[in-house]
Amino acid sequence: MKLKIFLLMALCAVFATNAQMRKWTLEECVAYAVENNLSIEQFELDLENAKIDKSDALGNMLPNLNGSSTVSSNTGFSINPTNNLPTNSTAFNVNGSISSNVTLFNGLRNIRQMNRAKLNAIASQYRLDDLKDDIRLNVANAYLQVISNKEQLKTFRAQLAVTEQDLNRTKELVESGVVPRGDLLEIEATAANQEQQVVNGESLVLISRINLAQLLQITDYENFDIADEEFEIPPSDILNNSAKVIFDKALSFRNDIKFSESNVKLAEDDLKIAKGSYYPTLSAFLQYGTRYSDVTQIPDANGVPFTPNFTDQLWIFDGISYGAQVNVPIFNGWSTRNNVKRSQINLEKARLQFEQDKLDLETNIQQAYVDVTTFFKAYEAAEKTLEARRLAYDYAKERFNVGLMNAFDFSQAQSRVDNAEADAIRTKYDYIFRLKILEFYFGIPISLN
Repeated sequence: MKLKIFLLMALCAVFATNAQMRKWTLEECVAYAVENNLSIEQFELDLENAKIDKSDALGNMLPNLNGSSTVSSNTGFSINPTNNLPTNSTAFNVNGSISSNVTLFNGLRNIRQMNRAKLNAIASQYRLDDLKDDIRLNVANAYLQVISNKEQLKTFRAQLAVTEQDLNRTKELVESGVVPRGDLLEIEATAANQEQQVVNGESLVLISRINLAQLLQITDYENFDIADEEFEIPPSDILNNSAKVIFDKALSFRNDIKFSESNVKLAEDDLKIAKGSYYPTLSAFLQYGTRYSDVTQIPDANGVPFTPNFTDQLWIFDGISYGAQVNVPIFNGWSTRNNVKRSQINLEKARLQFEQDKLDLETNIQQAYVDVTTFFKAYEAAEKTLEARRLAYDYAKERFNVGLMNAFDFSQAQSRVDNAEADAIRTKYDYIFRLKILEFYFGIPISLN
C-alpha cells in the first residue's frame, strides 16, 4: 500500500514538473486566447441571444393556442346561466375554453422581423469573428515582443561575458604594470553598465511575458513561458501585390467589413418594419367553450326539469366561435411617422459608418504596406550598421590589446556594438510583425514558420 502511495506521489510530481516546464508556441497561444477570452465568451452569449430572437420571430408567425378554466361558487343573488333569469340561491359553476389567434397580415412586419432576426444572427457571428481576429493580432504582437526581449537579453549576457574576460585580462596587465590602472577602471565601468543592461533586459522579458499571459488570461506568471526559439525573416511575396489588390481582397472576407455591411441591411429591415405599421392588421380567431352549473335545469322527455350531470352539461352547452378582425391605424400621435423617420436616420448612419469602415480599412492597409517597406529598409540598415560596428570593434580590440588604444575609446567601440545589436534585433521583429499584419489583411493566417 505504501509503495502504491509513493508511486502515485511520484507520478503527480512528474506531471506537476511537466506542467511548470511547458513552453508555449505562437499557435498554442493564439488558440488558447481565442478559446478562453472573456470578451469572446460574452460575444458568444450575444450570438446565442440572436439565435433565440430567430425563434421568437418564427413563433410570432405561428397561431397561438390558449386554454382557460374558471371554477366559481356564488351565494345569493345571481343570474341563472340556463335561462338568464335572476335567482337567489347557491350555485357552483365551471367554465372552460380553448382559443387560437393568428395574424394574417400586419404590413409584412412578421416576415421582415423573421428576416431581420436571421440577419442579426449572421451579423453577431461576424462581430465575434472580428474580435477573434483582433485577439490573434494582439497575441502575435505580444509573443514577438517576448522573443525580441529574450534575444536582446541573450546579447546583453554574451556582451557581459566578453567584457568580463577583458576585465580579467586587464587586471593581469595592470598587475604586471603593462597598462595603467585607469584602463581597468574604465572596463569595470563598462562591465557595470552591461550588468545593468542584463538586469533591465530580464525585467523587459518578465514584463512582456506577463503582458502575454494577461492576454491569455493566465495568472500563473512564474510558470508561464514561450518556446525557446529564434525566428529569422520569413519569406514572403506579399509585396508582389499592390496595396489596392490587398484592399480589394480584404473587402471580400474581412469580418469587420461584413459586420458593418450587415448593420446596413439590418437598418434597411428596421425601416421596412417601421413602414409596415402604416398598414391595417388582419387577424383571425377560433374559440371552443363549454360550461357546467349545478343550478342548471332542463326538461326531460316528459317535460320534467332536471339537472344534467357534469359530463352531460359539458357536451350540451359547448360551442364554437370564430371570426376575423381588422385594425386600421388612423392616428397614433405621429408615433408611426416618427419611428419611420428614426429608422431612416439610423439607415443613413449605418451607411455612413460602412463607408467609414471601408475607408479606415484602406488607410490601415496603405499604412501597413508602407510600414513593411519602411521597416524592412530599417532592418537592412541596422544589419549593415551592426556589421560595420563589429568590424570597428574587432579593429579596436586589436589596437587595445597591443596598447595602441585606451580603455575609454575601446569601451565606446563596444558600446556602439551593443546599441547596434539591440537595434538590429528590434527592427527585425518590428518588420516581422508588420509583415504579418499585411499578410493577415490578405487572408494569410498568422504563423512564424
